[in-house]
Amino acid sequence: MRLTPDEIAAIRATAGAVFGPGAVVRLFGSRADDARKGGDIDLHVEIPGPDDVARLDDLRFRFVDALHDAIGEQRIDVVVRATGADVRPIDAVAMAEGIRL
Repeated sequence: MRLTPDEIAAIRATAGAVFGPGAVVRLFGSRADDARKGGDIDLHVEIPGPDDVARLDDLRFRFVDALHDAIGEQRIDVVVRATGADVRPIDAVAMAEGIRL
């Protein structure tokens, strides 16, 4: 995993503040692979609650903004899924290959 301990702590704290204490955050993609170089930070966040697309989009934008404040401007991609919602292909990949933070 190619994140610093400070970045991991910031991601956890920001996810808890924005999504609530039940949020599960996984790092997936190139940053989850120590053998790769570069790449953006791909995060999958699973939260309890209803699958309200507008609400999830608002939370995602708030999370990315707060995370930029915490760790600086970087390319960050975030996928949010409500527990119990249909599993999209990106969710399946992130849940199978991602590293829980």
